[in-house]
Amino acid sequence: MQSDNPMVSDFVKLMNSAAGTFAGMTREARDAARERVKGAMGGFDFVSREEFDAVKTMAAKAREENEKLAARVAALEAKLTK
Repeated sequence: MQSDNPMVSDFVKLMNSAAGTFAGMTREARDAARERVKGAMGGFDFVSREEFDAVKTMAAKAREENEKLAARVAALEAKLTK
């Protein structure tokens, strides 16, 4: 339903333009913030998820091996004290 009043029509056009401008400013601010974060974090040396998982698996295997060796050393020490 359109109004015949030119003042109302102009006000609606103004609000429409303001909403579009605000949405554009929001997009630009978000994109600028994203670029600043990327730039700030670019100097960090992050690892990929695959690399992290590989090292985690290696550490778990090393821990298991360490526990086996500790039990073996304890058994050998027990033999020596007899």
